[in-house]
Amino acid sequence: MATIYLIRHGQASFGAEDYDKLSELGCKQAGVAGEYLRDHGIELDAAYSGDLLRQRETAALALASQPGAVPHHIDPRFNEVRNDEHLQYLLPRLLDDNLALRALVEGGLGSSKSYQKVIEAAFNYWVSPQCDEPRIQSWDDYSGGVRAALQQVMREQGAGKTVGVFTSGGTIATIVGQVLGLGGEQTYQFYEPIFNCSITQLFYSGDKVSLSYFNDRSYLQAYGRERGEQLVSYR
Repeated sequence: MATIYLIRHGQASFGAEDYDKLSELGCKQAGVAGEYLRDHGIELDAAYSGDLLRQRETAALALASQPGAVPHHIDPRFNEVRNDEHLQYLLPRLLDDNLALRALVEGGLGSSKSYQKVIEAAFNYWVSPQCDEPRIQSWDDYSGGVRAALQQVMREQGAGKTVGVFTSGGTIATIVGQVLGLGGEQTYQFYEPIFNCSITQLFYSGDKVSLSYFNDRSYLQAYGRERGEQLVSYR
């Protein structure tokens, strides 16, 4: 049985001028992910990531602990959901009918919790049949690209391989929903709870794929406890 590990990037730089880079904690999380793979004898035959910096940085830091060089393939279809587009083009449509959402936006989105509530509203509108905004990537286009990227990984790597895919929460949620046969309207439930650098395991054989486990961060808890550090974070 071949295995794919979906690894969310380490903590990015929320609130900083450039979000798309790992924070100090994010770098530490990515390094610990690599240690976990090494210490548990998980040797990757190949690695994939999107082209976002935080994804590539996580891959590089984790792969540094592998016993040998691991081919790292860049595929933009593993990039994160374009949340900035959603806030720009979809959020204005939602504010007139949602006073609570309007209050959050008017209060500023400086906190991670407020930002996440706005992302939830925009995401769920984006995946709905009502969303017809032509200036953004559609849900069908995005989710179709994610599905095709995963299928390409399975086809390229073939039987008996162990593969790491370093990606983002929205992408992992989309893949998990697809593997479970769920639609876009059920995808967000997997998006919000994903921890930084958590690991989701898939098994595949041919073109069939199944979910083994989802969003595991227990290794971060264990390594953090040994070192007296807090390594677990959501955002």
